[in-house]
Amino acid sequence: MAKSIMIQGTMSNVGKSIIAAALCRIFKQDGFSCAPFKSQNMALNSYITSEGLEMGRAQVMQAEAAGIEPSVLMNPILLKPTDNVGSQVIVNGNVLGNMKASDYFKYKKKLIPDIMNAYNTLAEKYDIIVIEGAGSPAEINLKKDDIVNMGMAKMACSPVLLAGDIDRGGVFAQLLGTLMLLEENEKSLVKGLLINKFRGDKNILNPGLEMLEQMGDKPVAGVIPYIYCDLEDEDSLSGKLVQSENKGLIDIAVIRLPKISNFTDFDVFRQFENVSVRYVSKVSELKKPDFVIIPGTKNTISDMKWFRECGLETAIKKLVSENIPVFGICGGYQMMGDNIEDPDCTEGGGSIVGMGLLGIKTVFKNEKKITRISGKFNNISGIFSELSGKKFSGYEIHMGESYGIKNGMLELSDGYIDGAFHGNVYGCYVHGIFDENEIAEGIVRSLYNAKGLEYTEKAIDRKAYKEKQYDILADEVRKNIDMNLVYKILEEGI
Repeated sequence: MAKSIMIQGTMSNVGKSIIAAALCRIFKQDGFSCAPFKSQNMALNSYITSEGLEMGRAQVMQAEAAGIEPSVLMNPILLKPTDNVGSQVIVNGNVLGNMKASDYFKYKKKLIPDIMNAYNTLAEKYDIIVIEGAGSPAEINLKKDDIVNMGMAKMACSPVLLAGDIDRGGVFAQLLGTLMLLEENEKSLVKGLLINKFRGDKNILNPGLEMLEQMGDKPVAGVIPYIYCDLEDEDSLSGKLVQSENKGLIDIAVIRLPKISNFTDFDVFRQFENVSVRYVSKVSELKKPDFVIIPGTKNTISDMKWFRECGLETAIKKLVSENIPVFGICGGYQMMGDNIEDPDCTEGGGSIVGMGLLGIKTVFKNEKKITRISGKFNNISGIFSELSGKKFSGYEIHMGESYGIKNGMLELSDGYIDGAFHGNVYGCYVHGIFDENEIAEGIVRSLYNAKGLEYTEKAIDRKAYKEKQYDILADEVRKNIDMNLVYKILEEGI
């Protein structure tokens, strides 16, 4: 059976996912087979495995860092919020149903056999399992039925590294306060403390580290600096979604919908030196970009109402009239049609008129489509006509089906037509469609040409680029963490 180590945090967004990815990469570099694991993930960013099962993207990123194929075993429970009080519950990659938070809280312990089956299956195959917690282990109202923090550590008999975020301030209070709120049997599982996102002179921090070790009775395993590398983020807390005034030579505006999903679809454009990707949620932030993307959403009708009420629909239609290209993915594609209907209350029910840009009608159904997909672009018109004939691959995750396509944008490998286009307006259901090198570069080159600029970017191999980012992450963490202590913790266990 594998040895394990768990990364827990003092709160959300302290960097648990990134630290876990770094350890996965370091263990791989050191010759061990390693797999990530998170019993329960809450995120709107998801991924479809080669078996056609849905899982959180954080564990996909960690699997890539470990050099292995993502598996739903790495994330047996995925919660996708549908509103402020409920989520779609996905177990072992398949939809169990929608539940209110209170109902799920009563139900979740029934999922422990699924969690442990997934964990034990991985533990039989790999040398090391890097487990990630969620939020904080010190949520005293949730501890009784915990299955993702100390509850998971106990089930896996895993030692814990507790991480705090110094960039947000109060890191000593974070760490010591968390330890104070743990039961003694939980506190004994914590074998080391980590301070993450440090900027500045570590010598100034040293006196505080000594006091932290004395007061917490735990060793400080490392002070990790703020690391500048381009990796996928897990959810809407991502810093990438913060509005930026920085504009590149080519300015791409992504609409930050309230229920935005799979915003990692657009990370590929960040590779290009002179391209900026801005997330906007107000008309005043939109301005006049070179390219607009309407992303996926977990609640299309609700976000369409928001889109209309905040004025962004009118602003984007004006850009379309000025020949600015617009591309919709999944929910964004549905919003660009004529009408959206939800007769079975799949996402709350009702219907709404769409933007009327692509001439399609979408009807929601209870059956969720989750599948890997590949094919090629048809002979399309407009600014991105050079994509015609180019191959793509990706995946679909959606509840609705769209009808009335007049100009099919994509021909799938099974001959089915997906997506639509009209002039400089494009849309489809395929997440990850921009990830192929030829597709991303073709779009950027077309945007250069539309502005009368000479294309000067260098073609980038997406896979090689990501591998380099994982190595940068691992190198920085290795330099700033006591790996001898980490290996000792692994060896001794709890």
